[in-house]
Amino acid sequence: MDTLFVALALILAGGVAGLCLARQFTFMKLVTIATTSVGCGIGLVFTLPRLLSGVAVPAVSYRWLHIFTLSFNVDSIALFFLLPIFLISPLALLYSFNYLENREKKIRVGVNYFFFAVLVASMALVVMATNMITFILAWEVMSLSSFFLVIYDYQVKANRQAGYLYFIFAQGGAMFIFAAFALVYSHSASFDFAGFAAIDDFTKLIAFLLILIGCGSKAGILPLHIWLPYAHPAAPSHVSAVMSGVMIKIGIYGIVRFYLLLAPTAVIFGQITIALGILSGILGVVYALGQHDIKRLLAYHSVENIGIILLGLGVGMLGAASGNKTMAAFGFAGGLLHVLNHSLFKSLLFMGAGAVIQQTGTAMIDRLGGLLKKMPLTGKCFLVGSISISGLPPFNGFISEFLIYYGAFYGLSLSGVSFIFSALVIISLAIIGGLAATCFSKVVGIVFLGEPRDVSVPSASEAGSSMVLAQVVLAVTCFVIGVWPDYLVRAAFHASRAIPVIADFEVTRVMPIMVNVSRTAALFLFLLVVVTVVRKLFYVAKDSSQAGTWGCGFTQPTVRMQYTGTSYADSVLDFFRPFVKIQKKYAGINNIFPEGVSYDTHTEDIFASGLNRFIARPITSLLERLHWIQHGNIHLYIGYIVLTIMVLLCFL
Repeated sequence: MDTLFVALALILAGGVAGLCLARQFTFMKLVTIATTSVGCGIGLVFTLPRLLSGVAVPAVSYRWLHIFTLSFNVDSIALFFLLPIFLISPLALLYSFNYLENREKKIRVGVNYFFFAVLVASMALVVMATNMITFILAWEVMSLSSFFLVIYDYQVKANRQAGYLYFIFAQGGAMFIFAAFALVYSHSASFDFAGFAAIDDFTKLIAFLLILIGCGSKAGILPLHIWLPYAHPAAPSHVSAVMSGVMIKIGIYGIVRFYLLLAPTAVIFGQITIALGILSGILGVVYALGQHDIKRLLAYHSVENIGIILLGLGVGMLGAASGNKTMAAFGFAGGLLHVLNHSLFKSLLFMGAGAVIQQTGTAMIDRLGGLLKKMPLTGKCFLVGSISISGLPPFNGFISEFLIYYGAFYGLSLSGVSFIFSALVIISLAIIGGLAATCFSKVVGIVFLGEPRDVSVPSASEAGSSMVLAQVVLAVTCFVIGVWPDYLVRAAFHASRAIPVIADFEVTRVMPIMVNVSRTAALFLFLLVVVTVVRKLFYVAKDSSQAGTWGCGFTQPTVRMQYTGTSYADSVLDFFRPFVKIQKKYAGINNIFPEGVSYDTHTEDIFASGLNRFIARPITSLLERLHWIQHGNIHLYIGYIVLTIMVLLCFL
């Protein structure tokens, strides 16, 4: 445990260096990135071997304010969630070296590095916490530090509004966690996590629902996802990578951790989790299809993948409650492995999007095109991330989704409602995978293929070396896990042993299945390479000519005749129209010689509009009507205080 605290101290020291050395811009970045990365490296070296070997780590406690106790421990679940924290954070810092290159903002960059280090350390402390006080303190530090990272470009009004929205959801979620803790404390009279198992079954369900809302707000579970599409585009891309790839998974960790502490036996826990997973997974990718901003699109895909993780965890909970050990083991292992896989390919995609935005000056998909020629490495890495997030072999997203599928198929042996939920998981995963492939074929096809649609695109060039290197490392990792998944699959199953029902599940039963899957992926890749090489050999001695794409009968086609993201996704969005409102503005052709014709579409999130209509506006209206209370007269303010004290004394 001391090694972990040394790692966290180095991470925080790197953040402090960002503040102290801000005026020496390049030196500050080098020191901060190196120090923080060394801390993450130590944490990674500590975490991975212990997870694979199952070596126990002793717990530690410290007195705080002579009243409370801060307790820390790392079991197999905590060790698994530490992996993405220590793996993604140094790569995001490496990416930031060339990404944050504006010397005029050197003080702001130093502050950004400081809060980045605080975020990394606080996420690790949340995972290590073993009592209520420790958990909520680390949770609040995590929320506050990420808020300051979101408003990095605070001079932009939209970014400030995105930060405020995130802050409201973060603190609102924390209130529900407080309520769950208060409920448990009222039954156990203890701040220790052991009190969760001592409460009755009905109270366990209420506490789980409160935790699901509180942690689900941080994770971005639909309909608590509303802050994601605003916060991710506002934050710098390396921050978006960590927030989407790692931070929202801390919300998933909270759900898993408190599920383990509650130790429920009813199937309703799994059914609720699966229902939320279906809702988040399908509608998350549907809303992503309708986005024009590339970072907003990726933010909605975070909602989708949180849905996939919930499907895996729900299958595990359903299997555990039904006594189906194989179903439970595969469900939990698949959900946990997707936590790690999503952190890899989503960080890669956000880094690729950040490189595109930096080089072109726009995040609007329909203004881009032909970037694969200008940014070949970024384009290829983005393609790897796109295949991975679509759950296609031979990349890592396929492996974790395969485990969830396997567990759900085992659930078909159950009867009644559990059978229906298992079948719904299989159907939902198939729908999500198809929609994700459609969405990313749209993004890759429009952004990286075709011809530039905007004058700023032809001047684009490959991103800085540190940005490219971080993307290449993530892309290679996605490929390696897809072809050789053995170690991480073993780690996911070791972590899932924390669930008592499957504590004795033999991982050796699983490995032959994964070996066959990896061999099939390797064979597929080998055949692809062979076909590519043979094609190259056939064309070695032949002259190849270049010509324009067929213009469908037009003799002088322009770039405006290419497919747009709107037209590509329109038919799919129409199918989901009850859940998706599409606002269209069309200035039609009114004259024989029209001067200007415009067509614009906007996909409306019904949950965001519902929140605004039924909650935000009524509260705002009420507060405006009560504004007369705040009139500036200090004598009346004193009267308010005296009246409040008198009322309280009456109750006492």
